Amino acid sequence: MAVFKVFYQHNSDEVIVRENTQTIYVEGQTEEQVRRYLKNRNFNIEFITKLEGAHLEYEKQSDHFNVEQAE
Repeated sequence: MAVFKVFYQHNSDEVIVRENTQTIYVEGQTEEQVRRYLKNRNFNIEFITKLEGAHLEYEKQSDHFNVEQAE
């Protein structure tokens, strides 16, 4: 399993505005699995990145680091 950081907007009908970007952490096998997991939410996904090594360790230090499990 890998941890992915998903950058998104809350409303998929609106144009992406960088200042409104939110993030969520999701654990899954692949980026495709994470996208399927989030499909029913009304998110406008900007970007998904796989977190590894030092980057993952850095993100874990954040107060907002809360990982959801993609199923």
